[in-house]
Amino acid sequence: MASCKGKPVALCYNGSRHMDAYLDIETTGLAPEDSQITVIGIHLVNGDSQSFIQLVGEDVTSDKLLAALDGVSMIHTYNGSRFDLPFIRACLGIDLERLFAHYDLMYHCWRCRLFGGLKRVEQMLGIPRKLKDLNGLDAVRLWWRYVNDYDEQALHILLEYNREDVVNLKVLKELLAMRTDGATSPAGGPYKMPGR
Repeated sequence: MASCKGKPVALCYNGSRHMDAYLDIETTGLAPEDSQITVIGIHLVNGDSQSFIQLVGEDVTSDKLLAALDGVSMIHTYNGSRFDLPFIRACLGIDLERLFAHYDLMYHCWRCRLFGGLKRVEQMLGIPRKLKDLNGLDAVRLWWRYVNDYDEQALHILLEYNREDVVNLKVLKELLAMRTDGATSPAGGPYKMPGR
């Protein structure tokens, strides 16, 4: 599925046919053993072409996730190595790190002395956010308001919160590239090539 097999990372990353996916999940808790994935947000970027997909509730399936990622070479996350991808593996049975190259922007932030969660790093870099007062616990509460009280507004806010997380990953990646001497390739970064 990943188009980078057999190519050096830098060549794959700088290639003109490279499609990036910026991915973030929302869940009902911190441990996949007693929680579920409520939303998977994916921002697809292929050159100047961009699209955004959200899998929500019953649409969070392995088949739909793999279909959404069709043609992707690189998945970008923030703390995805420790949260999003292991959660997806446990809940959906898909090891995205075996199927796609993965770049966890959190480790790049650490090398630039930017510590904290995604929202904290966004603040440090001046990345705007409409829903700046919401956090992961609020996302859990919004989901349960939607499920238990049929609160469509809660779902709308949750989806907008997830969208900001996902879209801001691309902005973060671009700002980090400028901070590291304008390099567009995160060579030497926390890469994991498929199957490794």
